[in-house]
Amino acid sequence: MNELVGPTLKFLIPLLFGYTGGHTVYGRRGAVAGTLATIGVVIGSEATMMIGGMVMGPLGAWIIKQFDKLLEGRVKPGLEMLVDNFSMGIIGALMMIAGFSVITPLFAGITNILTVGVNFAIDHSILPFTPIFVVPGQVLFLNNAINHGIFTPLAIEQAAQTGKSILYLVEANGGNWAGLVLAFMCFGKGMAKKSAPGAAIIHIIGGIGEVSFPYALIKPITILGPICGSIAALFWFQIMGGGAVAAVSPGSIIALAIMSPKGKLFVNLAGYVIAAIVSFAIVAFFLKRDKTPEDEVGEVGGLDMSQFVESHSAPGEEKKAVVADDAELPKRQVKKVAFACDAGMGSSAMGASMLKTQLNKIGMYIDVNHVSIHQIPADIDVIVTNENLYEAAKSAAPAGVPVIAIENFLDAAEQAAIAKKIKDMAE
Repeated sequence: MNELVGPTLKFLIPLLFGYTGGHTVYGRRGAVAGTLATIGVVIGSEATMMIGGMVMGPLGAWIIKQFDKLLEGRVKPGLEMLVDNFSMGIIGALMMIAGFSVITPLFAGITNILTVGVNFAIDHSILPFTPIFVVPGQVLFLNNAINHGIFTPLAIEQAAQTGKSILYLVEANGGNWAGLVLAFMCFGKGMAKKSAPGAAIIHIIGGIGEVSFPYALIKPITILGPICGSIAALFWFQIMGGGAVAAVSPGSIIALAIMSPKGKLFVNLAGYVIAAIVSFAIVAFFLKRDKTPEDEVGEVGGLDMSQFVESHSAPGEEKKAVVADDAELPKRQVKKVAFACDAGMGSSAMGASMLKTQLNKIGMYIDVNHVSIHQIPADIDVIVTNENLYEAAKSAAPAGVPVIAIENFLDAAEQAAIAKKIKDMAE
């Protein structure tokens, strides 16, 4: 079975990156173009070309999209399939050749520079200080780019030789952010304190780190907690020989345990706890010295912190769903509902799960999917999205499909109100 590992790392994973990136830019046709563009860099390099898939997938899709726009309305009737097939074949072949002969050396150079830098850091015992640069990048929501674009490709090569790699845990060890959120839960104020327990569960168990990053924006000095926590954990991993056998994604403590090599489970879990304790202590120190009023603002860095509070309406109070400029929705057949957010992943996945539960409670057993607001399927009957994305959702929605705005996607009462609205609308 070891024979499966090499081809999977060299071919399958980069091509999946390229396919997915291409699909995001231009649907299925973009996915094919992105895969064709990616295979050139995959064949041209001996290293795992994850970064190649990340770049060439969207780039290939963008190129074929621009070509299709150029020919729009200029193809004679009956020749559409001929033009589509040959344009994909010719442009795809050119992109493969460009990737093989031009782009691969560029990526190889970048990878070599990163490898030399990481090896230098390991040899001189300064790898634990990389969080000084990594953690601020996480706050800017570059966590996936840092993890999968930089550390994971290098870690794959290291793990192939030694069976594990500490590089998998430079960005993905979420203990430092868990400590920050737990500190806000104990010593925070206002909505940040109320929302922290829900965010802590989502982060620690679900591994969705994005729910934790905005807390550092409430009081920027608290970012020192996650930085120091991560440094302490990396020193522990380096001394005790910690590391993972594969990428820890998402950064859940469960995923960390699963990816721990034999004999290193305690070391890795202890590293998570060490990061959390150090981060908690430092963040708590700054929060206890904070003199800002209790009625702290609930929105930080564009994220409404109240969305992580499981709230319910007061007796006699009923939550209302904002629907298409407050107009009543016309009767229509409802078979598929899309819960949309910007990326179509973490937040919309949780919102879709809650909405499906509320719909089942009132006897509606229909499909509720989570999608990116930029990729709403044409066969969707109703769209639910955060009120901040309402206008964008209306622009992206298929013609005639109603859009319902939700204020707090984890608010059970508001989810129930939307479920009722959908049921009233259904024929």
